[in-house]
Amino acid sequence: MKKSVFTIGAAALVLSVLPAAQAQTFGDILRGVLGSGESENSTSVFSGITSGEAEAGLKQALTLGAEAVGRQLSARDGYFGDREIQIPLPGRMGDLQSSLKRFGLSGPLDDLQLRMNRAAEDAAPYAADLVVDAVQSLTIDDALALLNGGDTAATDLLRDKTEYRLSMLVRPYVESALADSGALSAVDSLSARYGVSQLGGDVRESLIDHAVDKGLDGLFIYLAKEEQSIRNNPVERTTDLLRRVFGG
Repeated sequence: MKKSVFTIGAAALVLSVLPAAQAQTFGDILRGVLGSGESENSTSVFSGITSGEAEAGLKQALTLGAEAVGRQLSARDGYFGDREIQIPLPGRMGDLQSSLKRFGLSGPLDDLQLRMNRAAEDAAPYAADLVVDAVQSLTIDDALALLNGGDTAATDLLRDKTEYRLSMLVRPYVESALADSGALSAVDSLSARYGVSQLGGDVRESLIDHAVDKGLDGLFIYLAKEEQSIRNNPVERTTDLLRRVFGG
């Protein structure tokens, strides 16, 4: 059976968290994980840890991380109340909002921004589910990107390989949430009111694309933080499998 990227990634994580006295070179671990002719479920990565367990551990870590991020971002103000990932209005509308805010006249645009962030919050659980599904698309060929990776190597690889496809998959959920929140109706009214539509392009489509892109930005930012926590913080290893693979 072809081993997935997660087997190698998990080995890297094990190396990073075990005490120095137990450390081997990455090459030693890599050879153990990819050992020829040996069962994936029996090849020893470290004493008492098989490559199958290591692979399952990293998959579980990323799955739990994505689920946690989905819950966090789907809560009220998951996006709008978080200055790190709050989604601004795109392009000309964002410029108008900033200009009008100085005169206390940005209310309608502020409301549109709020509706757009609420739509991202509504779509967050679906986006997180799609991220979990996308994990399965990574292959052994992707593993090379993890060899010199840091604390967010798995998240970075996942994003690099799947973000375009994820944006296509999540777009219908975001568009539906924008419609339900009233954002699409509002953007039609506001683009006519402020003459934004005269600048060319489909303002609705721009808003949807912007919400998708920035929504995924926020999701991957926090997925990376979850990965860092599970790698480096024993308290975050909440299952027997995670504690067995990552220590603690």
